[in-house]
Amino acid sequence: MINYIPLFHVITILHNTANQRIDNFIRSKIYKISKNTLYKIIRIGIIKINKKKVQPNYKLKIGDILYIPNYLIKKYNQKNITLDEKIKNKILSSIIYEDKYLLIINKPTGIAVHGGSGLKFGIIESLRLLKPNIKYLELVHRLDRHTSGILILAKKKSALKYLHEQFRNQIIIKKYIALIHGNLSKKKEIVQQPLIKNKYHKKKIVQIHNQGKKSKTIFILKKNFISYAMVSIYPKTGRTHQIRVHASYIGHPIIFDHDYGNKFLDLKINPNYQIQNMLLHASKIIFYHPQSHQKTCIYVPLGKRFKKYLQIK
Repeated sequence: MINYIPLFHVITILHNTANQRIDNFIRSKIYKISKNTLYKIIRIGIIKINKKKVQPNYKLKIGDILYIPNYLIKKYNQKNITLDEKIKNKILSSIIYEDKYLLIINKPTGIAVHGGSGLKFGIIESLRLLKPNIKYLELVHRLDRHTSGILILAKKKSALKYLHEQFRNQIIIKKYIALIHGNLSKKKEIVQQPLIKNKYHKKKIVQIHNQGKKSKTIFILKKNFISYAMVSIYPKTGRTHQIRVHASYIGHPIIFDHDYGNKFLDLKINPNYQIQNMLLHASKIIFYHPQSHQKTCIYVPLGKRFKKYLQIK
């Protein structure tokens, strides 16, 4: 019997990888390839989507089938890439739960969930290197680079599909904790402003627009301090930068939010603050486990970085 060796690595684009540019997505799979080389092989059709040529700026859609020749993966072998020891330890120590189906981490602030846009490594690429025995590992959802807290990864395709279905049906409950500028006068604030990406902005900025996607965020006051407030936040939809844009919209931007915040007020709180210290934390998530189908609750308390601002009178 002759063993058939496939010529292509075939990837089906699912919910968590949709809307990425194809060039950024491929660079998260084969790290050592140069940008110019990658652009060339996409343009001439060595890498294809649905067996057709596309441009490097093509945005992946759910259901797309991506064909990457195996020789490219072998040539630009990601196993030759090493991680900084400090980052390696930081990521490994952030793992809070793991079984045959899921890997859950308390994502540190300042680390992106995936590579791209000038970043070679994100959480997903790093964990694939650090845990080579895991044959399948994909992000179930995302967190902004400067947001800390719970991040779930699937170790089986069936688990990924099961959790994505829960997200689509709004079964999963996510809770965030944030410190926002100013005091809230109401106990509960519901924001339902539609959001759209500003394609003309050099950054991936999101703005409120009547032609945008429906979005809903609930802010619940926990405590007012002198110049800021602590809130629990429940996003009912999962739009990019949703919480941050909605917080800014109601006049209470998240403290140390570099893109949607208020730098003048940030400097009043801490003249030496760093960009990666945005005070937004994914503290709790409730979902049904893909194997047992039992309701599961994961909780991660606030870190020292966040807590020190709760002690300021």
